[in-house]
Amino acid sequence: MSVRVRRVYEPPEPDDGVRVLVDRLWPRGLAKDAAHVDEWPKGLTPSTELRRWYHADEGTFEEFRERYEAELADPEAAEPLERVRELAGKGTVTLLTASRQPERSHAEVLARLLSE
Repeated sequence: MSVRVRRVYEPPEPDDGVRVLVDRLWPRGLAKDAAHVDEWPKGLTPSTELRRWYHADEGTFEEFRERYEAELADPEAAEPLERVRELAGKGTVTLLTASRQPERSHAEVLARLLSE
């Protein structure tokens, strides 16, 4: 199982496999055809409240990770999470985010969860 995280603004690479956008909102200034997104499971994205809390620098990344993992444990996230897990079981999945720091974003949390 291979799950990687990349910025959606980076050009696609041949070894990206299935490209999954994991942001709730479409990335600013990016045309849909230029993004080469295969899947966009909005049910896997952090809630608006959690996203705003984290971007307001009100907590640590570790606390954000815990809260996001709790959201992913919700039954609403089960189906899209299983879908991406199935895709990863068949080949490479690249989680795409517009975050400037993908290594400290929900995409990284999701990648670690899928790799377990």
